Amino acid sequence: MTATRRCAYLTMSSLTDFVSDADDSVPAMAALGWEVEYVPWRTPDADWNRFDMVYLCTPWDYQDDPGAYLAVLENIDASSALLVNPLDTVRWNLDKRYLRDLERQGTAIVPSVWHTGWSADIVDRAFDRFAAERIVVKPQVGANADFTYVLDRQVSRDKCEELAAVFTDRPLFVQPFIASIQTEGEYSLFYFGGAYSHAIVKQPAAGDFRSQEEHGAEISGVVADPELMRIASAMLSRLPLPSVYARADFVRGPGDEFLLMELELNEPSLYFRVDADSPARFAAALDAAFSSAR
Repeated sequence: MTATRRCAYLTMSSLTDFVSDADDSVPAMAALGWEVEYVPWRTPDADWNRFDMVYLCTPWDYQDDPGAYLAVLENIDASSALLVNPLDTVRWNLDKRYLRDLERQGTAIVPSVWHTGWSADIVDRAFDRFAAERIVVKPQVGANADFTYVLDRQVSRDKCEELAAVFTDRPLFVQPFIASIQTEGEYSLFYFGGAYSHAIVKQPAAGDFRSQEEHGAEISGVVADPELMRIASAMLSRLPLPSVYARADFVRGPGDEFLLMELELNEPSLYFRVDADSPARFAAALDAAFSSAR
């Protein structure tokens, strides 16, 4: 019989107001000889050597202090525990400028302009550059749609002042608003151990643009479009760093092409509930990663 090994599911102090499917993977992990323990990433003086593996599960407030979060991951990486995904992968993925790397490798992304800080003409120049009636302003390090703004051409003085306060010392990027997110939704494809697992579509609540269910979005399992699967699989095959799990988010662009919104290699919600076999695939990928690392 396989000896019990211990896996820490890295989380946050409280998941109140969040929806997580992580518990659905615990029986599948147990079937492979893994005991799961949830550990908040802010736990002081945590002994990571108690664990064989640490999975970045639901630390969904890391964006409040990314420096402290990375310091915790560095401590885990220096311990005897295997960190999944690997530290270098997560460090690369935390800053949305990774999208530029993927674009250079041939993946079509939502058009983006990058800024190190705020200036008064950013909004006007973005409307003109994209020939758009609506634009989106986002932080380069962020999650849960925090500090994400959808702007029409007529931006009020109060809104401009708010943007300046938020982004003066916070790197940002600007994109055209992709209308299909409100009509068709955002597609997410999930990969475990490099192999496709399942897919969902996230449809924002009426009048909203945010695809997180915490903001009222509706989540449904879907059969992934073959062309979308081809694009996502090709992108993952070109990743500069390894990943055990990945979620790729796409929207349909105005020319009917699929555009990458985000590739999540840090702490994606994996929506096990839409596919009964996905927890077993996930557990097998983690177990295989541990075995190959030893």
